[in-house]
Amino acid sequence: MPYSPLDHFPAPLHAVAANIRLACFDVDGTLTDGRLFYDHAGNESKAYFVQDGLGLKLLQQHGIHPVLITARNSLSAQKRGADLGIDTQIAVGDKLASVRALCDQHGIGLDQVAFMGDDLPDLAPLCAVGLAVAPANAHPWIAERVHWQTRAEGGRGAGRELCDVLLAAQGKLDAVLARYSR
Repeated sequence: MPYSPLDHFPAPLHAVAANIRLACFDVDGTLTDGRLFYDHAGNESKAYFVQDGLGLKLLQQHGIHPVLITARNSLSAQKRGADLGIDTQIAVGDKLASVRALCDQHGIGLDQVAFMGDDLPDLAPLCAVGLAVAPANAHPWIAERVHWQTRAEGGRGAGRELCDVLLAAQGKLDAVLARYSR
């Protein structure tokens, strides 16, 4: 039997995932492994998992709006979002207010939002959205409060895992696979 991203996703959440129109992702600890590197001049760098990036682009191509939302004033997050051509909000003090503003902008409710985060700055939006998701290595206080926790860790495919679930729940996998199998 072929692999389906829904194989490891709770059946009661399939209908919720099918309704998602906005997918918000924390950056540090979610799309990265959470480590920050500083060079001798104090410049910050971090690594992003390329498969997560493709997942974000696939969401965008199939009608789900991806957004990066980070509390840090992170030039690397801004650059990653620009490279992918997706909306990126940096230095966000109130992530829930940011998600609410995005809902207003897109004319959707919080029930149509997925949010992936790994630590306390993500708690308020995680408690408010339709689909709250954390990577495998999220802080325990977050892990116990989300609807679903990925098998992959932050910065190692957790973002892609959520993207694949959303695409599968919305019946878009065949179109994705067809595009890349030509």
